[in-house]
Amino acid sequence: MGMTDTSTPETDQEAPYRLLTPDLILESLETQGYPCDGRLLPLNSYENRVYQVGLEERPPVIAKFYRPGRWSDNAIQEEHIFSEELAEAELPVVAPLGNTEGSTLHHHQGFRFSVSPNCGGRWQEMDDPDRLAWMGRFIARIHATGCITGFQHRQVISIERLGIESCDYILANNFLPAELETAYESVVNAIIPRIQAAFEIADPLKTLRLHGDCHLGNILWTDAGPHFVDFDDCCTGPAVQDLWMMLSGDRNQMTIQLEHLLEGYNQFYDFNARELHLIEPLRTLRMIHYSAWLARRWGDPAFPASFPWFNTPRYWEEQILSLKEQMALLDEPPLQWI
Repeated sequence: MGMTDTSTPETDQEAPYRLLTPDLILESLETQGYPCDGRLLPLNSYENRVYQVGLEERPPVIAKFYRPGRWSDNAIQEEHIFSEELAEAELPVVAPLGNTEGSTLHHHQGFRFSVSPNCGGRWQEMDDPDRLAWMGRFIARIHATGCITGFQHRQVISIERLGIESCDYILANNFLPAELETAYESVVNAIIPRIQAAFEIADPLKTLRLHGDCHLGNILWTDAGPHFVDFDDCCTGPAVQDLWMMLSGDRNQMTIQLEHLLEGYNQFYDFNARELHLIEPLRTLRMIHYSAWLARRWGDPAFPASFPWFNTPRYWEEQILSLKEQMALLDEPPLQWI
């Protein structure tokens, strides 16, 4: 759950983008000197609203309108500063564009937005050893920059926020069918001590500035290679948070993938092998937090339309089963770095 930003007058969290009309979007960009030609293409985004906007006699740009009340201005600016630092280090990241005064965060009619270059691409499976090593090198370079200084206003990866608070929110707001509440609460209560034990094994744990949501959809590939997009969830946490989502398949497959990934990673930044104990704990926390994220956003009309399977008895039954499977994985030894 993000920081509250009292600078944003739009407070209707049941319909946070009710006033964000196409005319207002184009008008917002015009205030920053972008001559729009009327073309507006919504892009796939639920937390924020993101559009490709056509410009007169110039390539189109990407406009990102931040969800009202989620982040403080300071937190958004830290995201922008981190992206800019990475771009200056010649990393393939999409950083926001500054206006004539150098500002990257803009305000118009109660909304906050940024403008970025339009960098297309497609996502790729991590099924190639060279591609995994390539990704490892890029993520390591992000971390080498990320460790130089720290965030002051961004979130920190924690068991309390991602696990305990998420479960409490789901239970307190009656999202679960009554007959499944006890089963869900019991499995989460059994999981949390296992996650805490894994974090204790990984101590002392070095934390740094991370991409935070480094899944394959946030890494787009062109003929020139990959580039990282959407630093909206950049945060403070252990390095392995940006690595584990590159792994998929069974234990043997993930072990092989990990070897290639860390082969590239360690060329630019040293990986702490104790963090291997956190792969399944972080995966499990993400699962719990994802359900709570959907629950917290369920009043936004875009969410029931886009996630009709959420909040059904079948969804919660499958979640309980998946969490029980994760609990078994938490009891297994961590992946080995060959």
